[in-house]
Amino acid sequence: MTRTLDNPIWQALTTSQAQFAQICGLARRFPSDITTLGAFSAPSAEAYDSLAGLTCAGEVITLLLEEPAELPSGWTLVEAVPLLQMIHEECSLYSHSSELIELTEADAPEMLALATLTQPGPFGKRTGQLGLYLGIRRGGALVAMAGERLRMPGYTEVSAVCAHPDYQGRGYAAALIAALVTRMLQRDGQPFLHVRPETRRAVELYRRLGFTERRTLQMAALRSARNRFGP
Repeated sequence: MTRTLDNPIWQALTTSQAQFAQICGLARRFPSDITTLGAFSAPSAEAYDSLAGLTCAGEVITLLLEEPAELPSGWTLVEAVPLLQMIHEECSLYSHSSELIELTEADAPEMLALATLTQPGPFGKRTGQLGLYLGIRRGGALVAMAGERLRMPGYTEVSAVCAHPDYQGRGYAAALIAALVTRMLQRDGQPFLHVRPETRRAVELYRRLGFTERRTLQMAALRSARNRFGP
């Protein structure tokens, strides 16, 4: 069943999050103000042509692929990095921290500002609509957050784990992830996540919280020279 996670963006956009999908031929994507993530069932010239139909000229769209991207003409590779996919294997539930708050639409500007500062991955002004997001405030300001991004039957992704540089090293990330994992397990959604393998402290934290390495996927941020409204 974990083969579902080999193409998680496609799986999300064709199942639990199909309501967000913008569709053109063989490709799907989230609205750009939610996230830059897009996908197709398998890479091909026709699939990339469909994806171009969902992008404006110069717009960046982000894929998760099983192999490094081999791009047809008309596409520029902006960034390519391997991402370690980890899946939660332990079934223990974690204690709840009373300092965590559920973030709402009213918190969206601060969520976007924190994500822009810390760069945890693609994040837009409406990313918070994808699932539950939890945060920690200090002095009235949002200083740490984490939430749910991709969702499909049986699986939910932990994403946007970040803390303001002035508040790192205080255990906020662990508390947020633990709370999210507990809620996901209670809903029968096995948690998974993606992390750059060179960020060893983050990988070790996830291991301590019950995540194990599943496989490596390839993140590719692309830019199309085409315009979805015409050549």
